[in-house]
Amino acid sequence: MAKTVLITGASGYVGSHVCEQLLVAGFRVRAIARAGKVNTLRKSFTSHSDRFEVVELQDITNSDLSDVLKGVFAIVHVAVYLPFESEGAEKMIPGTIDSVLNIVKQAEAAGVKHIVVTGTFATVMNPQGTFSHDDWNPITKEAAIQSKDQMAVYAAAKKYSELALWEWAEAHPNVEVTTVSPPIVFGPWPSEFYMPTPNFGSTTIAMWNLLKPEGQLTGPAIPYYIDVRDLAKAHVLAITHSAPTSKVGRKRLVISSPHALDWEKAINIVKEERQQLADRVIKKTPYKFPPRAIIDLGRVKEVLGMKAEDFHTFEATILDSIDNCLKLEKEWISSGHEVNVPDLGPFVPAAE
Repeated sequence: MAKTVLITGASGYVGSHVCEQLLVAGFRVRAIARAGKVNTLRKSFTSHSDRFEVVELQDITNSDLSDVLKGVFAIVHVAVYLPFESEGAEKMIPGTIDSVLNIVKQAEAAGVKHIVVTGTFATVMNPQGTFSHDDWNPITKEAAIQSKDQMAVYAAAKKYSELALWEWAEAHPNVEVTTVSPPIVFGPWPSEFYMPTPNFGSTTIAMWNLLKPEGQLTGPAIPYYIDVRDLAKAHVLAITHSAPTSKVGRKRLVISSPHALDWEKAINIVKEERQQLADRVIKKTPYKFPPRAIIDLGRVKEVLGMKAEDFHTFEATILDSIDNCLKLEKEWISSGHEVNVPDLGPFVPAAE
């Protein structure tokens, strides 16, 4: 009988890919989602409908998870905690911590053996400019809140929730815990993910701006990215092929594509490989990144077995993203929707 994996954030960009790859790998997937996402999510992954279920759960910070955890072998926590509008941004830090701890504590009590949590490059960014599993962002809760900067609050929330997770993991060696922390994420949406109306809420908005003559390509501030399919693969491998903590130590993985993010190169790829789109390609001179330090993927290989050559090429990521945008655009227009691509604003991760 197929083992059951519980996943949060399956209605989002990264989570939907993790969900798809878990289903392809033969798992039974139980996704939890807020009320507004449930019905749409249930129309996704129809070829795996016998092993895919969606459960409504409004707030993971304090909900009783005993029912949804029944029979669960592993958990993948992708969702980003989003405060309700009435709560304010300052709730994001304690809310993110509470959501992680609520899940792992109840999971351990229910007999769950593997827990995988999606992290972020923001937790390791530091003045030295290094990106490794030993690095931590020096930001404090107080500084983040006082800054009133959305990305600073997000970074602090993810940092302190991860610190709380590792403190918990040290006290519960019977559970295999892995964090997977990526930079910005690009690539197509899953083929079976149901998206009936225009959606530009994820980092895919950058790909849409590539196809907008008056578009803009700003940030992120560093030339690192990962293909969403490679990121999802890392999450699945953390369950299926991960070396035990007793052998490799704390499984805090900082993961990135071995290829550099380069907007000028991306534009040239589209012009050369999709010549029919020449009139749609962005005209504005793209943002140029600072020099890129090499990311050491040795830890990822040691723990998951993923090698540099296993990652999608930059060209594949760009072209597959563009082709997916065109497919979605055609579907939305045929359904009577207008496709008005917004300008590219600050990159705010949104898994849920």
